[in-house]
Amino acid sequence: MNPETQVPPSPIFNDSIDAGLAYNGGSKSKHQREEDGGESDEVSKKQKAETPVDDEIIEKNSVPSVSNRVRLGPKEFGSSVEMFDYFYNLLHYWATHLNLNKYEHMVLLELLKKGHEEPDKKIGKGIKGFQVRIHPVWKSKCFFVIKDDDTFDDFSFRKCVDHILPLPDEMKQPDTNKASNGSRGGKGSGRGRGKRR
Repeated sequence: MNPETQVPPSPIFNDSIDAGLAYNGGSKSKHQREEDGGESDEVSKKQKAETPVDDEIIEKNSVPSVSNRVRLGPKEFGSSVEMFDYFYNLLHYWATHLNLNKYEHMVLLELLKKGHEEPDKKIGKGIKGFQVRIHPVWKSKCFFVIKDDDTFDDFSFRKCVDHILPLPDEMKQPDTNKASNGSRGGKGSGRGRGKRR
């Protein structure tokens, strides 16, 4: 063979680490760096610089702490609006005069215990079930407690939710006692048609 046409041996087939370094442009493979006991200073500095940023991202994207959540039976709520929406939808989509299932029973029982001003009075000696019924006075859907002695009593889920986690002002129930402020209400003076002269 002519020395000018000789091709250097391929580093792929050479088992020496130095040949591998020459072939890879001086960098070691990951496996070789791990065997040597570490990585280059440049790589480790880069990882150290990225670690605090990664921690910040994890903190920002993490789930809110458990202390901000309210547990009612098996169900958890993150806000008063979320809790209100849950009970509002349950009230309006459940059929009337039909006992709620076991899951909803547990959630409503905890709502009464934690949110009602007088839970012992509403619960009595025990609860047989919960139902959605039309309120006899207000003519709207309402949750009713069916007690063990077959008596029933209504309760406001809105007031219970507001007692556990305060609702925004626009979602609070207006006080019916304050509705009459002395004015006669309605439009105009109520004395017939036209303007007064």
